[in-house]
Amino acid sequence: MSVRKVTIEKNTERKLQAFRFYTQLFFIAVCLWIGFEFHLFVANLENPASLTNISRPPGVEAFLPISALMSFLYFLKTGIIHTVHPAGFFMFIGFIAVSFAVGKSFCSWICPVGFVSEMTGALGKKLLPKNWKMPRWIDIPLRSLKYLLLLFFVNAIFSMTAVELGIFLNSDYNIVADVKMYEFFRYISFTSLVVLTALFILSIVFQNFWCRYLCPYGALLGMVGLLSPTKIKRNTVSCIDCSLCDKACPSGIKVSVKNLVISDECTSCNSCVDACPVKDTLYMQNVVLKKKVSGTRTFVIAGLIYFLIISTAFALGKWQNQVTFEKYKAIYQVKDAIGH
Repeated sequence: MSVRKVTIEKNTERKLQAFRFYTQLFFIAVCLWIGFEFHLFVANLENPASLTNISRPPGVEAFLPISALMSFLYFLKTGIIHTVHPAGFFMFIGFIAVSFAVGKSFCSWICPVGFVSEMTGALGKKLLPKNWKMPRWIDIPLRSLKYLLLLFFVNAIFSMTAVELGIFLNSDYNIVADVKMYEFFRYISFTSLVVLTALFILSIVFQNFWCRYLCPYGALLGMVGLLSPTKIKRNTVSCIDCSLCDKACPSGIKVSVKNLVISDECTSCNSCVDACPVKDTLYMQNVVLKKKVSGTRTFVIAGLIYFLIISTAFALGKWQNQVTFEKYKAIYQVKDAIGH
């Protein structure tokens, strides 16, 4: 294979990385817009004299994964889509469906925290003299932390009956959970600021520190991703053992020694495919059909799956919640006294 041909093929693969980057920026912009709209909503609640309802953006429910999981379980037990945070319910299903279709892709394509973590890691590569990696004997126990956190939440939620779930989902606390989350960052305590600063610094030193060790949502999606038929495939015949894929993988997976990448840490970011200098040595494959699939086409299909699920919520009239403006106003006045 000529040098020119290798370069052309590698640049073609890089189009997917550019597409992924702009997709991440798009979702960051969406999150910022939702945040701005939610700020206006809360500001309106703060004004006791206000009689005008400023619409609450349903997209904010993407940041309430525990409530979404509870709504999902409530649906499984009762067949009813709860009306307090229905958008969160549908987004949760969408993220699960996309993870099944394309692996743990939510983390590397959609999640704003994942994007910030990725950019922080890139900053660390520029600031530090070398890429730091957690020693294996520490890395493995630390990686279990996110699964322990997930187990804690799953055990607490799945032990609840349908009646208990309904009581919590209808509670004033659940109704204003998004407001409380907003005010956590708006009036952040010194302790919380120290913790967030520490996580930021650790993410500079150790790439994807939060995602790799502490994110229970990522743990759940990683487990779902293991069931995905879409995997990274390595052609052992054409592989030249350059290990560039290992260096490129943000999750630290040893791609160069695998025939098929089956890992709960793989985020389907395709960085390893981008780094490979030899055509058709690393690629995405549907392991059920045993066929190579285009990376761009795969993620477009995943996007369509998510779009169809969200469209279903709109079609059923289940995107906006059923909490009245008057009830929000009443609960907001006593929000500081509301606990779990």
